[in-house]
Amino acid sequence: MTELLTILIDILLPIFIIMGIGYFMQKKFELNLQTLAKLNIYFLVPGFIFVKLYETEFSLRVFSLVILFFLLYIFILFVLSKILIKLQGFDHAKGTTFSNSVIFFNSGNYGVPVNDLVFRGDPFAMSIQVIVLTMQNILTFTYGIFALQSVSVGKLKALLGYFKMPVLYAMAAGIILNISNISVPEFIWTPANYISDAMIAIALILLGAQVAQIKITSALTSVYFSLMLRLLVGPAIALAIIFVFGIDGVAAQALFIASAMPTSVNSSVIAQEYNNHPHFAAQIVLFSTLFSAATVTGVIYLARVLF
Repeated sequence: MTELLTILIDILLPIFIIMGIGYFMQKKFELNLQTLAKLNIYFLVPGFIFVKLYETEFSLRVFSLVILFFLLYIFILFVLSKILIKLQGFDHAKGTTFSNSVIFFNSGNYGVPVNDLVFRGDPFAMSIQVIVLTMQNILTFTYGIFALQSVSVGKLKALLGYFKMPVLYAMAAGIILNISNISVPEFIWTPANYISDAMIAIALILLGAQVAQIKITSALTSVYFSLMLRLLVGPAIALAIIFVFGIDGVAAQALFIASAMPTSVNSSVIAQEYNNHPHFAAQIVLFSTLFSAATVTGVIYLARVLF
């Protein structure tokens, strides 16, 4: 019990304090969340990904293993979510929002600071989180948008538009320069580090501000099913995959903890954009984020005990 309390205070509480600041700033000043989101997606996250992938030492085997883990993990969650959708009798629109809430988890502005605090800035552990973050971005802005749009020309434009985003190129540049052992000039490396260092704080402020806009309504039964899959079943699936693949040490801990993150705010943003049960999606994000304080604490504790 003492160790669980220590994890909650030392790791989760700092995250929720900054989120709380973002929450109250949004309530008082009505921040421009669209601008903050663009700053995060187009500036801070790419810089962060580039720096973390460039400065760590990792092998092609680890990179491939993380991607294989991610794809299998998402596939199993997707299948389970579809089964629950059938059992609950959701229509296609609500079912898609429910499924997105399960497979899109907050690996960026929640998962990154958790990883940073748990592993005390270990570049190898962070590189695993960064790969998961990048894969989540790809999944969210390809399948996530495709699943909610009708078949139209706009669908193809949405996919092509993703390739204009700098996240993919930041990841590619970080990996290529790393494995090629190419030095980055100081006049580029210094600002890149400043950008990287700013990412966590701004991401948490943004998350808190986004949560501040969520409204609670009734009919929460379906929300609870989503929380069960995302916060409890998800980590259990990840643990099974880790044991089957024989992953151990820091890699196992990082993947296990990454799998426990709450529902991504992007699932609500996409639902809002395409008017696909936005209130339902927003409630899932809110309760998932709140309950994660307990579940993520438990997963961190188990990660330390099991690996």
